[in-house]
Amino acid sequence: MTDFRYPRRLRLLTGGDFKRVFDRADVKVPDRHLLILARPNDLGHPRIGFVISKKNVRRAVQRNRVRRIIRESFRLHQHQLPALDMIILARKGLDDLDNPDVHDMIRRCWSRASKKARKLTQ
Repeated sequence: MTDFRYPRRLRLLTGGDFKRVFDRADVKVPDRHLLILARPNDLGHPRIGFVISKKNVRRAVQRNRVRRIIRESFRLHQHQLPALDMIILARKGLDDLDNPDVHDMIRRCWSRASKKARKLTQ
């Protein structure tokens, strides 16, 4: 049976992990409300990290809601995603989207990230 947990190994935890992606993001997936920066890793599974600033998403409740929705989508799609270290950067207006819109947007971003990563490895 497929494992859909979200353990620590699927997260970018240290500043070094984030710095590695920020220094050389080979895959960029822009969207109106967020930006995904990614870089291939040698771990065989994707990892995710979040940068959601108060400047772009004002209230902590909204930052946590957005993070929770994206994390849940990542958890469910982790087996279809390539082995990338991904950073999700929030942009202004992300907190104005309701839950179904955030789900649809992140689903589109996952497929675009997968396509760009496949092109990178060819």
